[in-house]
Amino acid sequence: MFEKILIANRGEIALRILRCCRELGIQTVAVYSTADRDLKHVRLADEAVCIGPPAATSSYLNMAAIISAAEITQADAIHPGYGFLSENADFAESVERSGFVFIGPRSETIRLMGGKTTAKAEMISAGVPCVPGSDGVLPDDEVACKEIAAKVGYPVLIKAAAGGGGRGMYVVRKEEDLIQSIGMARNEAAQAFKDGSVFLEKYLEVPRHIEIQVLADEHGNAIYLGERDCSMQRRNQKVLEEALAPGITAAQREEIGKLCTDACKRIGYRGAGTMEFLYDHGRFYFIEMNTRIQVEHPVTERVTGLDLIREQIMVAAGKPLQIRQEQVELRGHAIECRINAEDPFTFIPSPGLVTGYHTPGGPGIRVDSHLYAGYRVPSNYDSMIAKLIAYGPTRESAIARMRTALAEMIVEGIKTNIPLQRRILEDEVFCAGEHHIHYLGERLEQWTAQR
Repeated sequence: MFEKILIANRGEIALRILRCCRELGIQTVAVYSTADRDLKHVRLADEAVCIGPPAATSSYLNMAAIISAAEITQADAIHPGYGFLSENADFAESVERSGFVFIGPRSETIRLMGGKTTAKAEMISAGVPCVPGSDGVLPDDEVACKEIAAKVGYPVLIKAAAGGGGRGMYVVRKEEDLIQSIGMARNEAAQAFKDGSVFLEKYLEVPRHIEIQVLADEHGNAIYLGERDCSMQRRNQKVLEEALAPGITAAQREEIGKLCTDACKRIGYRGAGTMEFLYDHGRFYFIEMNTRIQVEHPVTERVTGLDLIREQIMVAAGKPLQIRQEQVELRGHAIECRINAEDPFTFIPSPGLVTGYHTPGGPGIRVDSHLYAGYRVPSNYDSMIAKLIAYGPTRESAIARMRTALAEMIVEGIKTNIPLQRRILEDEVFCAGEHHIHYLGERLEQWTAQR
């Protein structure tokens, strides 16, 4: 087992990793920017190293600084968390070449699954159903692009091959808009990801976003841990997630889960990963794989009883999975609300000093957060400041507990999206489990007008 792990991240996920390391008796190294010297995990870590100024490009995205920090502290491994360099194949390769263990998949696996077109091709070969679309990136030939779109059938979705989060993504409903949309998507993708490659898929009007959590080791073992519904989104950014997904049957779960684990074995996957799907009219369509721990991993932990960060560390240390598929038990229901430092309806970020902070409690409530009274939320990073998780024996009980928890949670001094989350938890369509990925966007305009 590792003696010391460097945590190459910040905020709640860095604290989550640190706590797991402490349970395992592993020493920790925190790296931080000058804006983050007061983060909770920086204060709690065995060692802490400043790696640069506030800008992420000069700190949390600075590969050389992070690896140097691992060298001077004599760490054994580096855990990237999520975001930042967690899915950067070059970083994983640099970590490996520098003599450290990257707590995640091998660099070649990240590279294979990091490109949406290569990942899709691999999944098609593995028999995983995919959204109909172009074979690889779109060519420069405008006529060929129009032929591809006509074959797939309008409406179509133009997507950046190298990125996510809704950037470089355009819906096209008629042929006369196709070429202009491709151009805009390429420009946006090039600016956001330094890669202007785009591809095309059939646009599904009202699908749900369902993802399958997988775990695999380097000994050929792979398991799936049920699914999560992440359909409550705004501009392709998740707002609320839950496990298990409403309406998915045990037979459907077993069928898609086996396809996912078979694919993991095929590509030699190692660690925790998530296969993301669009679900439409009873069918799953693969869209991408996240080769890291997910923000929403706590809901899977609640319904399985497993510690996914611990499993990541154990697998990276070369240990075989300690649980077989037939031993996985899915019990109850869990919901996660992302708590962001932002206006709940304009979504303008709200950094600043937290003057008061009170976390909710009670049966089934969990809060993952680096927040404390007196902490100043910086303006340099993602606005998420906490994850509020509610668990119950049924979806209805989890919803009831989440409503109570949201009513109890207090964050003073800055604005948060708690009022929006409370509105979602009271929404009849959400409570019935009948929402889709476009539903929240459609409702927001109405809710804003009612303020």
